[in-house]
Amino acid sequence: MQAGLYIHFPFCLKKCLYCDFNSTAWSGDELDGYVELLLREMELRRQALPEPVQAPTLYLGGGTPSLMAPELVGRLIDQAALRFGLEQDAEVTLEANPGTLTPERLAGYRAAGVNRLSLGIQSFEERLLKTLGRVHTVPQALAAFEQARRAGFDNISIDLMHSLPGQSLDDWRAALAQGIALAPEHVSAYALSVEEGTPFEQLYQHGELVLPGEEEAARMFEATAEMLTGAGYLHYEISNFGLPGRFSRHNQSYWSRASYLGFGSGAHSFWNPDGLGRRWNNAADLDGYRAAIDAGLLPERDEVLLSLEDAVAESFFLGLRVLTGLELAPLEERFGADALAGQLAEVERLLQAGLLVADGKRIRLADSSVIIANSIFSRFL
Repeated sequence: MQAGLYIHFPFCLKKCLYCDFNSTAWSGDELDGYVELLLREMELRRQALPEPVQAPTLYLGGGTPSLMAPELVGRLIDQAALRFGLEQDAEVTLEANPGTLTPERLAGYRAAGVNRLSLGIQSFEERLLKTLGRVHTVPQALAAFEQARRAGFDNISIDLMHSLPGQSLDDWRAALAQGIALAPEHVSAYALSVEEGTPFEQLYQHGELVLPGEEEAARMFEATAEMLTGAGYLHYEISNFGLPGRFSRHNQSYWSRASYLGFGSGAHSFWNPDGLGRRWNNAADLDGYRAAIDAGLLPERDEVLLSLEDAVAESFFLGLRVLTGLELAPLEERFGADALAGQLAEVERLLQAGLLVADGKRIRLADSSVIIANSIFSRFL
């Protein structure tokens, strides 16, 4: 059975002010021990699987996985391939903070088997990087990209953020222009979201974080699609743009409800051999994660066995994230027409309102609806 692999590395040099991911500041001495826990979890999972796995993708995310030396990254890739069978043309992605990279480290990652690099640049303005609490500088970001090219990376994605405090539409258009000038294969462009429990939330609640208004944020979103598609990138998912053949294969598995196995503290998994699926996540706290592995147990928490209704709803709101849309015939074949009746009635209402567009048996977000996609997705829950 095919299943993507995700390895979570929870350590960062410093936690960014907006971040609500499962991450923690690195004290400098946990890396080897954490990698050992990951390897032991992989073996426990391999033994527990009902059938062998072939992995078309491996994604090392975080946190800041580029804090790991290339030797540790290579060990994880090799052991994942040994236990789960990485396909010959597997996409192997490493998330990287530009401030942690050197030419030697990048060459080491490439030699270890990483063939796709995701650079968390976020902004090309020093003032905005400081506002976000990022640890890298603009010169470091530019140098990291060029060094990655020289190290042999021909598949690089960059992350950029808009709707930031003090950011204007002109600022964002300048950032997009600078990103396009680098000529990455892929761009992920996200709007800042003020998340619960972050320092940004506290600042926002006290009126100390002034964000662009809704109209300005909408213009930034529109500028993103306009400039990136004008530069030859395909807008294939709400926040993601890629050159032809360079979409994120790993992320596409999430939106298509394909199986994936997550390793590490707080990692999420989805096992879907039957069309319905089972979701679970690992213990998020390192102590709980370590205790389970030391006891010879998988660190699973919060298991959910999806009902037919759950699976149908997920198929619609995840499938519609992809801007080419969702084909209805395979859903009818998988779940049956009766199971789709409620969602199809909602589809009809959205079509009548002009929020969705139909193309035969395929439906997709109308171009004008992409910016309000989350409110549309909520109609399927």
